[in-house]
Amino acid sequence: MFVFIIRRLFQTIPVMIGVTLAVFLMMHLIPGDPAQIMAGERADEAQLEQMRENLGLNDPLYQQYFRYVGNAIQGDLGTSIRTDRAVTEEIFTNRIWITFELALYGTVLAVILGLIAGIISATRKYSFSDVSLMIVALFGMSMPNFWLGIMLIYFFSVNLGWFPTIGWESWKHMVLPVLTIGTGGAAIIARMTRSSMLEVLDNDYIRTAYAKGVHDRVVIYKHALRNALVPVVTIVGLQFGTLLGGAVITETVFAINGLGRLVVDSIRMRDFPMVQGTILVCAVLFVVVNFIVDITYRLINKRIELN
Repeated sequence: MFVFIIRRLFQTIPVMIGVTLAVFLMMHLIPGDPAQIMAGERADEAQLEQMRENLGLNDPLYQQYFRYVGNAIQGDLGTSIRTDRAVTEEIFTNRIWITFELALYGTVLAVILGLIAGIISATRKYSFSDVSLMIVALFGMSMPNFWLGIMLIYFFSVNLGWFPTIGWESWKHMVLPVLTIGTGGAAIIARMTRSSMLEVLDNDYIRTAYAKGVHDRVVIYKHALRNALVPVVTIVGLQFGTLLGGAVITETVFAINGLGRLVVDSIRMRDFPMVQGTILVCAVLFVVVNFIVDITYRLINKRIELN
């Protein structure tokens, strides 16, 4: 286990280098002048040149990149051009925790609904319940998040007045965004659970357990489900990591000030340090989530070797 952890830590280094390089180059290739944004539209050329010098924008790109990476290693992701506040302060003071809560609650809801639907479908193959649940799952995968969010607002907020339409202050504010973000994930997990469970249920050791008179629940939950969870855990980890990267559409529909909206607003304002810092943090979180998923494989099935 220790060797695996060390090996994976070394494997993340080229990934992070690639992420920082790609983000750095993309942000410098898109149109827009950060100096112009900070100095204002009425600034003359001398003021703009002085601003570029202060920001280090006159240096060669490779010097700017190495300076950025060196500062990031020390925990300094720069200063926002828009707000003149530290990027780390903008991200970690409030934004990241809102997105983390949204991603966590949405993933928990998706796992609960997806596992229940998948198990029922797999154990009642080709029955009315199986067909009905899979049709619902198909609709869940097909519905765009923005459309579902707007429909939930229309019915439960505008017509019934049960929940607020925007914000992230109380549990009532969380219900509709979590439903919006968890529905698609639940549909994917349900279909994956069904597929994986059906494959496991056809194995010889399952038939042997039934032949020995083992109770259905023991066979399904202890033997079949546990062995079928490995691909499901992969899907759950990918979804959670993606949501941590910013549920942009859901946060925009419900006006939630999370990482997704922060990135979008920063791109519009050509706030290079904020975009680079936010995407770097999201990449690190995604790598951590994938690392936890790999460890979870071993906890679920002791026969899996960590290479």
